[in-house]
This record gives sequence, C-alpha cells and structure tokens, in this order.
Amino acid sequence: MKKLLLIIVLLTLGVTLNAQKGKFNVAANIALPIGDSSNAFSFGFSAEANYLFEISDDFQVGPSASLIYYFGKSENGFEVEDASFLPLAAAGRFNISDEFTLGADLGYGIGISPDGINSGFYYRPMIGYNVSENMMLQASYSGISVDGFTFANISIGVMFEL
Repeated sequence: MKKLLLIIVLLTLGVTLNAQKGKFNVAANIALPIGDSSNAFSFGFSAEANYLFEISDDFQVGPSASLIYYFGKSENGFEVEDASFLPLAAAGRFNISDEFTLGADLGYGIGISPDGINSGFYYRPMIGYNVSENMMLQASYSGISVDGFTFANISIGVMFEL
C-alpha cells in the first residue's frame, strides 16, 4: 500500500510538471504539537514547496513536498528523540475571495528520523490570507497517522509565490 501511494504521488508530480500554467510557492511555518504529539513533543516547524496549476480562476491543484520537524520533550530524566517527516502530497487550493484561500494537502508522510520511525497517511487542511499578490499568511492543521498514533500540529506561517 505504501509503495502504491508513493507511486501515485510521483506520477502526479510528473504529469503535473508537464502542464503549461503553474505557480511555484515556498512556505515556512511554526508548529504547536497537539493531541498524541503534545505528550512527546514541545515545538515544531515545517517548510513546504508546491507547484500549483490553475484549473480555473479560483481553483488550483498540484504536487507538494514538505519537511516537518518535531522537537522531543525531556521529562523526569526521560528524553524523547526529535522526529521528522517528508510528506509528499497532492495539494488543492480554492480562492473563496480576493483575500482568503481554503486548501488541503493529501498524501504520504515518509518517516525520516529517528531510525525506525514509520511512515503514514498525511493530511493538511489550511486557510490563507493573501497579504499581497505574492505573499500569503496561512494557518493549518496537519496530521500523519502512523500505527495508531497521530503526529499532529497546528501551525501558522507565511507562503511566498516565486
């Protein structure tokens, strides 16, 4: 199943990169772990890049790749190792007005560290506020479901169109 999902994401990346109209975006976010993650991790950050193709004036889709890094907590002499993931996803964005954008990313979060960390289903709903033509403030929830545990966070950040 993991290999099939990864193949689908890679094919989507390849097909969409051959299209004509697209916009390349990069973003940085600070993250607050919530749910299961808040017990083991204190803080996080993420960086993402996506290439969105205009389907209509108000709707864009395309591939997305991110890096999510969680800082482990240290309590009562027990230290949790930092954790990181590489989510590969399909992204969709819908402009609900000139100022606001709703979006979602769905894909697969590949576990990078620590050694032996599992990978899982990745999802990220988001809302953005367009500050200018090339800059958006964004708030999102992201989760990676891994064997009964969810690495989840709420985050705020800024995205730039290049």
